[in-house]
Amino acid sequence: MRNKSVISEARQIDLAVALIRLGARLAVLEAETSLSRERLLKLYKEVAGKSPSKGMLPFSTDWFVTWRPNLHSSIFIDIHRFLTRHASVGGIEAIIKAYQLYLEHIQVHGLERVLSLTRAWSLVRFFDAKMLTTIPCTQCQGHFIVHVLDLHQHYVCGMCNMPSRAGQTKNEALAVCGELAARDARHHSTKRSSGKTAAVTG
Repeated sequence: MRNKSVISEARQIDLAVALIRLGARLAVLEAETSLSRERLLKLYKEVAGKSPSKGMLPFSTDWFVTWRPNLHSSIFIDIHRFLTRHASVGGIEAIIKAYQLYLEHIQVHGLERVLSLTRAWSLVRFFDAKMLTTIPCTQCQGHFIVHVLDLHQHYVCGMCNMPSRAGQTKNEALAVCGELAARDARHHSTKRSSGKTAAVTG
């Protein structure tokens, strides 16, 4: 039992360190690990070299449907969904892996990070609570985040209907467009393959 408790604690510390390095707020660490607040504070200072920032966690869904955050958040949630459905991962592990892939994507395209780990974590919770969902744009067919209770008929995403203030971020939108379109195609391909496998097995 003693060995099990040591191993369990080590895993919790590894998880906390991974979250801290990705920029998670203290409240996320408290929610996702069994470590005490005092241990987390010491760990945060040791890993990040500073005290954790104070303030409330994101509590509104509105940020995720504004133009630029919507593009980045839609990329993240699409990656997260793919991992949970096809890579046998879930919970905080899926959030961490999806966020790491999101960071890789924006680095490859030379984009600025808009979505923080804490907001990504909150986004998954909003989806679990059925407050947000994704629907396909009628023009590009990419899936974008919307409020569940909004009217979505003839939906056109902010990428196909860019606001005049978009300016230099148009290239960013095009990068997101290509990624979402490619992922959507891969999703359909995976579903078709799964369907064929099921038919053969049946």
